[in-house]
Amino acid sequence: MTQLTRDDVLKAVSHADDVTIARIIASGATVAELAEAQAWLANDEPLMNDGRPLATGRARELVDILTELESAEDDEPSPPIAPPE
Repeated sequence: MTQLTRDDVLKAVSHADDVTIARIIASGATVAELAEAQAWLANDEPLMNDGRPLATGRARELVDILTELESAEDDEPSPPIAPPE
């Protein structure tokens, strides 16, 4: 099992900032664990219906990191909309 590289993280999470990339790499996770975390974030219902246990270990840590990233993006204000001319 190979640990993630910066390129691996950027391919999977193109909008990640340097701090998030460093946290993901520091988790010691693999490409497969990152893919599992992303699958849980994208849609956990089919995975649960399939009888899969909730993400644990490094995959769970990645779910938490990616959730923080998504919520930080949601908190950013939208650019103002110009009034019609």
